[in-house]
Amino acid sequence: MRGLIMDRPLLISSLLEHADRVSGDREIVSRSDEGRIHRYTYHDAHTRSRQLANALTALGVQIGDRIATVAWNTHRHLEIYFAVSGIGAITHTLNPRLHPSQLGYIANHAEDSYIFVDTNLVPLVEAVAGDLPALKGVIVMTDKANMPTAKIDNLLCYEDLIDNNSDDLVWPEFDENTASSLCYTSGTSGNPKGALYSHRSTIIHAYAAALPDVMNLSERSVVLPVVPMFHANAWGIPYSAAMTGSKLVFPGAHLDGASIHELLVAEEVTFAAGVPTVWLALLNHWRETGTRVPSLEMTVIGGSAIPQSMIEAFQEDFGVAVRHAWGMTEMSPLGSVSIVKPRLDSASNEEKYRVQIKQGRPVYGVEVRIVDDDGNLLPHDGEAFGELQVRGPWITSSYFRLDTSEAHGADGWFATGDVCTIDPDSYIEITDRAKDVIKSGGEWISSIELENVAMGHPDVLQAAVIGVAHPKWDERPLLIVVPAPGKQPTHDDLTAFLTDKVAKWWLPDDMVLVDELPLGATGKVLKTKLREQFGDHKLPTA
Repeated sequence: MRGLIMDRPLLISSLLEHADRVSGDREIVSRSDEGRIHRYTYHDAHTRSRQLANALTALGVQIGDRIATVAWNTHRHLEIYFAVSGIGAITHTLNPRLHPSQLGYIANHAEDSYIFVDTNLVPLVEAVAGDLPALKGVIVMTDKANMPTAKIDNLLCYEDLIDNNSDDLVWPEFDENTASSLCYTSGTSGNPKGALYSHRSTIIHAYAAALPDVMNLSERSVVLPVVPMFHANAWGIPYSAAMTGSKLVFPGAHLDGASIHELLVAEEVTFAAGVPTVWLALLNHWRETGTRVPSLEMTVIGGSAIPQSMIEAFQEDFGVAVRHAWGMTEMSPLGSVSIVKPRLDSASNEEKYRVQIKQGRPVYGVEVRIVDDDGNLLPHDGEAFGELQVRGPWITSSYFRLDTSEAHGADGWFATGDVCTIDPDSYIEITDRAKDVIKSGGEWISSIELENVAMGHPDVLQAAVIGVAHPKWDERPLLIVVPAPGKQPTHDDLTAFLTDKVAKWWLPDDMVLVDELPLGATGKVLKTKLREQFGDHKLPTA
């Protein structure tokens, strides 16, 4: 017997309709390429999104067509999110930090028919447009006065499309399982792979992200998504913000500490989200200038593991609560969030930090388990560690236009490639990527934990750990350090600092200093590059 409930589809267009109707006067603020501040409301965004949807329909865009963006976090990018998906086409966010060859591969694999691009990124699209046979046109996200010149066929102006079309549109209805957006993995091993989300999965993910124990969004929230809109749809924040009526503040291309601080203060931001490398720059700016942001209550940090020292700095020095989040592009991307359980409220700060540096407990909608190399289930006792597998209503069942995937099991679970423990309270603690774990003498050493502890040393700005071949132990850890400004830490300094914080046999056999760590397109340290550079390093213990 079915319940007697109206069968209304969960569609992305309904989010912006709701925001217009209920929170239409709430602001959306953007910093433009030139640094100017643009501000309007959800009502304005809804009007312009309908105009853009009509323009795309006039251009011949049909349901299922892939429409790409090469753009920063701005109000125009938000309009594209809703206009494209709203007519049943697929929003495909391309990462402008990728090499042109990767960008071309992804755009061809997706068969993008149109590309929206910010003015300062036009040269990147110009470099690949001639090699994209499915491409019908490129739309520059600016007005007529600022249109650049480029050797691109059918170069169109965004604001002309808006001005030449009315907002007379009733959003079409279709099956909620229709594809809505496409995001490609960063391609750290092999070619990038496409994660194809649906309207249903996106709406359910937006509900979960807005929950109090996740991002805690409401109409009173002022949200600054520093995480790029080309990185797993800015962690779903644009959708959750529309759902709750939160004020949105978009930073554009300006992600340095001073620019982020300026927006935080001017717009009285209460919540911000981004990767550790961005927050490191902001913390350094605050320390150098002696400033802080009284309105900022909380930040969610994800994308890579965060060191305890960063949590301490935010919470103790600047009064900003930190939530450590974990997920993957294949998970839309939300998987887990680490907050302290109520029964630990009276625990020491050190006990709380020990919880906060974990990847956290799965949010509702995400099921987790760990298995050994033979696929046997392992206990959630905080000691057994194995590969983390997940399943849920916003996790991909396969990759776009890829016939086979070793990560997607026949039993419906997705293998994340992360090695972790899960404790009795369901806190996940990732010890490494399966390909990054250091195997020494038959035992495993967590490069992530070593990195996090090393970054607590006052002379260390950033740290990475890789395994280097050893004749006796198979592999031993090499510590790679970016020194803090004006500092010159030594191996002995770091060994002394780490000695009472990790197992003795975990201590790195050697250390090298570098000016910077190689970062991927999503801000993660590229261990593959470090292994290429230091894989033949001769350890003094070898």
